[in-house]
Amino acid sequence: MAVPPEPFAAAAAHVAGTVESIDPASGVVHARYAATNPVDIPAIFERARVAQKEWAGRRPLQERCAMLRLLRDAIFDLREEIASVITRETGKPRVEAIFAEIVLALDTADFLARRAQGWLRPERVPHHNLALKAKSGWLEFEPLGVVAIISPWNYPFAIPMAQIIPALVAGNAVLLKPSELTPATGALISDMVDKLTGASKFPPNLVQILQGAGDTGAALIDASPDKVFFTGSVATGQRIAEACGRKLIPSVLELGGKDAMIVLGDAGLDIASSAAVWGSFTNCGQACLSVERIYVERAVAERFTALCAQKTAKLRLGPPSDADAEVGPMIRPRQLEKVEEHLRDAVSGGAKILLGGHRRPDLGPNFLEPAVIANVDHSMKIMREETFGPVLAIQAVDSADEAIALANDSPFALSGSIWTADAPRGRELASRLRAGSVMVNDVASYYGISEAPHGGRGASGWGRAHSRFGLLETVHTKYVDVDRLPHIAKAWWFGYTSELAFAADRFVDFLFARDWRRRVSALTSRRGARRLIFRRDRI
Repeated sequence: MAVPPEPFAAAAAHVAGTVESIDPASGVVHARYAATNPVDIPAIFERARVAQKEWAGRRPLQERCAMLRLLRDAIFDLREEIASVITRETGKPRVEAIFAEIVLALDTADFLARRAQGWLRPERVPHHNLALKAKSGWLEFEPLGVVAIISPWNYPFAIPMAQIIPALVAGNAVLLKPSELTPATGALISDMVDKLTGASKFPPNLVQILQGAGDTGAALIDASPDKVFFTGSVATGQRIAEACGRKLIPSVLELGGKDAMIVLGDAGLDIASSAAVWGSFTNCGQACLSVERIYVERAVAERFTALCAQKTAKLRLGPPSDADAEVGPMIRPRQLEKVEEHLRDAVSGGAKILLGGHRRPDLGPNFLEPAVIANVDHSMKIMREETFGPVLAIQAVDSADEAIALANDSPFALSGSIWTADAPRGRELASRLRAGSVMVNDVASYYGISEAPHGGRGASGWGRAHSRFGLLETVHTKYVDVDRLPHIAKAWWFGYTSELAFAADRFVDFLFARDWRRRVSALTSRRGARRLIFRRDRI
């Protein structure tokens, strides 16, 4: 329900049972949406299960892949509206809405439309054990049923679409709860899917949007979906994991990161510093893949730091309505306050803010100047806790080994990067970095590579998105065994005797003895493997 623009201060009179779409650049409330009543969720589930049975049971995989192409085309046709809603609701520059949200969703749909049919068809499983050559094994990939997606505000279109698309092509129904901070983007996804609903398209209620805050998410899990996909904070992820654990519901959790960038002495400092500035400040630093810690070898630390400061000083801060703005506002005041608290803690420990870190109320209520900070160490929150804001923190180190040790000294393990002119050395160091993904001479952009799995470990969560691994998160993998000798009883069935025990021992010799002559002897012995294979005293 759209409403006339109203200032953030006046929005304190929040309407019960609604969620508000607020422009973080101005504080204006652009729209309110009715929150889903938790008592309605069981009925929503029933409608989803009906839709899922029709979708998976009556629409073959080839047809579902064709529907992804229609979804891709719908995203393309609506790209201007999608970009406008995203920029208004998150404050990010339009360029970022296009590259990091729309392009990613388009590519995901196109990629899986091409690849899902090959990946989800039954797959032959060869058996290496000679005793099992009479069996034919197959893997089948079945839809889970109804999956719940609880998505974040920082990438309100790209992240849910990267989970909705594989879930649909695998044959599932989807219940999406968008963040309460970005309900307009969630409503736009609902409208887009509705336009593709009908005969020979999506069944009604295949994708349903549940608006609301944490209580809606809790009620969604309480209704027992077949799997939960959550992207968000560690604290909320822990609560979701506990709720899923009580009901034995599988989950995929992407809980953020504290991504490290390691700059070696032989790195090209000009390009590395540009990457550091973009990686730290894209989406105003509000990205799970943000560069949050930089370790640079001491010999080049001063030069690298100066380049980062020079380039940061040139960034244009402003609302998305300013087409030249490169860094927008933070999403809400409480996130801005957390960044300020991290900066204060670092300064109190001896760190030095080289520039930035000041509020810009002249631009709007949530603007914070991008900050470059040096002389940091691991005693400071800014190097240990997820800051999730526009801060570029640099620590000088004596060696690559020290950098790797410091990078791995974190509960987070999502992503990281190595910068060096020596590609083989970069690859070797990448293998030592504790992370779900590591880039050599680039940062963060692997998220836009559809073939690349995304996900972490430790406090960064579990499970994967994107790639074939992400697709397989949306299915139940079933093994099917077909016996080629159905009229012959198996050697290991009942009818146990001392002679059978002796024959079983010889059979182990036949399969695994290191001496080939012992294997031959076991096979040819009248009381050996032949007795086991051709025994007639089975029950």
